[in-house]
Amino acid sequence: MRAALVEAAEQLIREGGYPAVTARTLADKVNLKRQIVHYYFLTMDDVFIAVIRQNAEKLRAQLLEAARSDEPLRALQTLNQDPEQATLAMELAALARRRPAVRAEVGRAAKEARELQTHVMSEHLKQRGITPGMQPIVATILLTSLAQVLALEAAIDISSGHTETLEFVDSCLRAFAEGRESPFRTAVESTSKPRGRRKLVSKAARKGK
Repeated sequence: MRAALVEAAEQLIREGGYPAVTARTLADKVNLKRQIVHYYFLTMDDVFIAVIRQNAEKLRAQLLEAARSDEPLRALQTLNQDPEQATLAMELAALARRRPAVRAEVGRAAKEARELQTHVMSEHLKQRGITPGMQPIVATILLTSLAQVLALEAAIDISSGHTETLEFVDSCLRAFAEGRESPFRTAVESTSKPRGRRKLVSKAARKGK
């Protein structure tokens, strides 16, 4: 029953945010009396901590599975693109700001996930003999942050540019996996080239005549 309550609490958070989780809504979710919640959990903070720990275990298993895949970087990105996971992570972060009792648990879980994801990325690069131009931990933060921003916007029906952004990220990871030049590098180089210089020179030349 305790496991069922934890699962129900996680589902409520995904559906309506952490404020949706109360003793009454949790009991209703499993079709039991409210007293059953307090039988297994002394406080609602204990419920949230159980959810955080369960989610951390699930995520750890998924990250380890990604590490064993043929394309671990793309597998990591697939995990990061999961809107439900991104939404849950944001809700737990918001919860941590308002409930000091669960803040340490949220921080510990987030740190562990980031370190594991960075390790998977670093090991993959090492095995391929690649010295990355960007530190793996920076790439990890960028990818997870992007996923959370897109999930936040999707929650309020903003989707402009999402498909294009995800396709671009996927093309970069695909190019890396195939040993091709990254589209990101090509895009950066094309935007950094001075434009209009030839026209300016021509104007200057005409004025000098």
